[in-house]
Amino acid sequence: MKQPKVIVIVGQTATGKSDLAVKLAKKYNGEVISADSRQVYKTLDIGTGKITKKEMKGVPHHLLDVADPKTKFSVTQYQTLATQALNEITKKGKTPIICGGTGFYIDAVTKGIVFPEVPPNHKLRSQLENKTTEELVKILTKLDKSRTKTIDKKNRVRLIRAIEIAKDLGKVPKIKETKSNYKFIKIGLTLPPLELNKKIENRIKKMFDNGLMKEVSKLKKRGVTEARLREFGFEYYKPTLESVITGNIKYSKRQMTWFKRDKEIKWFSPSQEKDIENYISKRI
Repeated sequence: MKQPKVIVIVGQTATGKSDLAVKLAKKYNGEVISADSRQVYKTLDIGTGKITKKEMKGVPHHLLDVADPKTKFSVTQYQTLATQALNEITKKGKTPIICGGTGFYIDAVTKGIVFPEVPPNHKLRSQLENKTTEELVKILTKLDKSRTKTIDKKNRVRLIRAIEIAKDLGKVPKIKETKSNYKFIKIGLTLPPLELNKKIENRIKKMFDNGLMKEVSKLKKRGVTEARLREFGFEYYKPTLESVITGNIKYSKRQMTWFKRDKEIKWFSPSQEKDIENYISKRI
């Protein structure tokens, strides 16, 4: 049986992934599945750069606004919902387009990662949420030094989950991968560092102009705690223009470090739309 084709668009923040996804969806009769670990949350709109209804141009988008910001949404939950969306889109005879900058989410779907079945330990999580990021790294290092070498040391959610798993199983097991029913065509968008940094700076200024501080205030009024805001990153925890720009630039470097490990990604400049379409057309 012929494997259904799935277009995957990855890249650093501010490289134009969402715009490209909409254009490709129009060309290949597609629907978009977001792969962003914060855009799954309702009301996290401005700070996450979430695509607007107008920008979607009538293209259906999945996995946006599916979770309450007061509760954690796991990569396993994402994997389940994204796989369901893939199946639904292909059953309609349409092309799924996975688009986003969260490498772990993309790998969970495209590589069929099998995650350890360890239930949430809410008591442990509440204790760990009061620790600094540096303290979390030290705790994980004591429990499982090998996992510390591969984890994103700035990602508090993943650090806490890794500690939770290590405490339950003795160590974090090696991630297993399974063969997918789909054929993934992976496209990466990249820009020279100076150009990317300028785009990030302009994007962040626009966020503040569009009401980022009001969005943070609304989240607090809805009962989202300071500890939870810190997990959402520099846009939501005591944001200043300088800290958010710096944080995003550092995050973009970590994104590229992750994506560079995947040799299946074909890299393009955002301006190479025709080349991208030619590359996809030969494979779809």
